[in-house]
Order: sequence, then structure tokens, then C-alpha cells
Amino acid sequence: MKEPKVEVGILSEPQIEFVLHAPYRISGKEASGRQVATYDGGKILWNGRQYDELLFEPLQESAAAFELLDVTIGINFHWERKEDQRFQGSLKIIVENGKLTGINVVNVEDYLTSVISSEMSATASLELLKAHAVISRSWLLAQIRKNKELTATRADYSASTRTDEELIRWYDREDHTRFDVCADDHCQRYQGITRASTDIVRQAIAATRGEVLTFDGKICDARFSKCCGGAFEEFQYCWEDVAHPYLAKQRDYPAPELPDLTQEPDADRWIRTSPQAFCNTTDKKILAQVLNNYDQETTDFYRWKVEYTQDELSALILKRSGIDYGQIIDLVPIARGTSGRLWKLKIVGTKKTLTIGKELEIRRTLSSSHLYSSAFVVDRADLSAEGIPRRFILTGAGWGHGVGLCQIGAAVMGEQGYKYDAILLHYYIGAGIDKLYD
Repeated sequence: MKEPKVEVGILSEPQIEFVLHAPYRISGKEASGRQVATYDGGKILWNGRQYDELLFEPLQESAAAFELLDVTIGINFHWERKEDQRFQGSLKIIVENGKLTGINVVNVEDYLTSVISSEMSATASLELLKAHAVISRSWLLAQIRKNKELTATRADYSASTRTDEELIRWYDREDHTRFDVCADDHCQRYQGITRASTDIVRQAIAATRGEVLTFDGKICDARFSKCCGGAFEEFQYCWEDVAHPYLAKQRDYPAPELPDLTQEPDADRWIRTSPQAFCNTTDKKILAQVLNNYDQETTDFYRWKVEYTQDELSALILKRSGIDYGQIIDLVPIARGTSGRLWKLKIVGTKKTLTIGKELEIRRTLSSSHLYSSAFVVDRADLSAEGIPRRFILTGAGWGHGVGLCQIGAAVMGEQGYKYDAILLHYYIGAGIDKLYD
């Protein structure tokens, strides 16, 4: 198999400004320097002419780079911001949803070099970086194959079910139909060559070139999150109702055995305490390996607290869901996954009661950006005579969905001397490591 290319959606705007830092070829002509493309009545307006699509290809791929201006990163997160970003490979511009979408067409291994530098600090240990290279490559190639299958069958993995009593909705990466993956946390954080890669990152990519995780002859859907909170979540509690054997229940530590966190008393006890786990660390040296500067603005992610007044919570839920529950009487856990993450939560209000899920829908509804995770318990405080709380305290565990590799746990394992294959097989149970291409 030859090394594939990947199409990465970088930004979607009415106008895209970019700089070609070397000569690029487009429709048999050369272009370089600062450029502007504008959405114009369903077409792309560039250099005074309209186009359906633009493709800028470098004359010398190894030496060329282009820059996209004002790219939004951290979309819907508390640290959302804009920055100029530089990329290797080709630039494709298409019309999509009444805007222009800028797409970077790049070799998989070059893409991975950026992902590893973008997802975590380039100062991370070699074994952690090698492990992350394998899972990022695995997830990407599995995703490309899955998208092709969806296109061929016209299937759609994203879904929701709604009744008067229940709204269960989940989100996956299949909503990209015109490119393979996006560049933000929705897929894998990718910022081109904006953040300088180091020798150790390039060493990790080269040492694992073409390697992927496999199970039963197929590339694994190698999910990962920042911090599992001490226990792995299973795939089906976050996305479609498919159980992947390699994404299974397990404690993020060799012993003792994990309690049954699908049961409310065990989940309550687990979340309110701070059990030993690889990811239970406050070591700044280790955290700096995984968390870039803006991620370090988030603290206390192994166990955390969020407090809302009644007015804050009722207004927040109305704004985020579009549903008027009135005053919030209670947030009732209905169903939890294997890490204690809620995948069904009942919101009881004075005007309406509704059970929502899955985990990301819960996190989006209860935060102006994203709640750290859906592994939380609720305390109601200062009840009125009518039994309506004036305050809600959410005590939670972990950061992200908790499925697959836990980045902070893996960083700790790397510091403790575990090799990358041992790290991978801790988080992807029963998987193997195979080489797809040289």
C-alpha cells in the first residue's frame, strides 16, 4: 500500500484570505503571494472570475507552504481564538453551506507530524509520542474507510431519537462529506506547521511509520480523550450502539478491580473520591507534555466542581437546548456507562421534564461551551419551600468522553517506563499493531 493523502477541512468562512509562500500551480498557471477568495452567489470569486472549485498545488512540494489567515481554533471551547496558520501540501477551496471551505490536501505522515505537535506538547516522552502516532494514524485511516463506506451506501451514523419524554442524540465525525476530517477537536486537532515540530516528534512518526492498531483484521477506531477520570468508557455509550471489544470497560490502573460504575451508588462514591489511576496526577512536568498552553488554562480535571445558581442554570439550559423547562427542580441520573459517565439524564423543570443523552448532548446542554465530562453527580442546595433549589453543585470526573487512550494516563505511563506498545494495549484491549505501508 502506498502512503495515502488526507483532505483536512481547515476553516469555513464567507471569505478566505491566504498567502502562497512559494509558486503554486492552478489550472496550468502559476500563483504566489497574498490572495483573497470570496463566496459569490454559490461560486468562488477569485482574481475577478468565478469558479466552482480552486486547487492550488505546489510546484515543489517539499519546499512549498501556504498560510491561511484568521483560522478559528478551539471552536465552542472556553479558549476559542483566531490565529494565522501555515500548511504544507495543496490548498483546495470549495463552496459548502453558503460559505467557502478551505481544505489542506497533505500526505498522511506529514498530517500526523502536525497532529502530534498540535494535540500535545512536542516535549512529551518518545514512547507517548509513538503511541499517539499509532492511534492518530489508526483513527484517521479507519475514518477515511468508514466515510467511503458511508458514501457508497448513503448511510449515516449520526442519529437522534425523540419522543415527548426523551431526546437521545449523539454526534460523530461523519458530518464531513466533502473532506476526510476537520482540523479542530471535533476530529483531531491539526494546525499544519504553525507549531514547530521537534526532532523527537519526527522520530516518533518515523519509528512507527505505517503502523496501525488492528482487531479482527480491521483498523481500530482508535478514539482518545484528555483524561478518562480513572475508568474507560465504552464506545456505545457515546456514539452509535456498536460495542467494539477493544474499547471496553477497564480501570486506568493495574489494580484493584473497577467497581460497577453503571450503578448509581458505586458511581457516586467513585466520582466523589479520588481513586488511584495513571491519570490521577498533578505533576506539572507530565501535564505539560500533554497540554498545550491554552489547555493548561483548564485545571482540576481529574476531579472537578461546577456550581450554578437557579437563574444561571435555567437560563443556560434554555439557551443551549432551546427548550423552556421553567425553573430547574432536579437533574436526575438515568443511565451511566462503564466509566460513570451519564448517557441519559432527566431534566425536571416546573414547565417540562425531559430525558436527554448521549454524553456530548448532556455536556453541551449544561455548559456554555462543553462540560468537562458527563461523569458527574448533582447536589441540590438551598431548597425553597416549594422544593426548588437555589443552587446546583456538579461534582465530576475526567475531561472528555473517556473512550480509548487517556492522554494524561498515557503520559504518566511513558514517564514510568512503559513502552509505546504496552501503553497502546493497556487502552485498546486485545488489539494488535500492524504495518500498513513502508
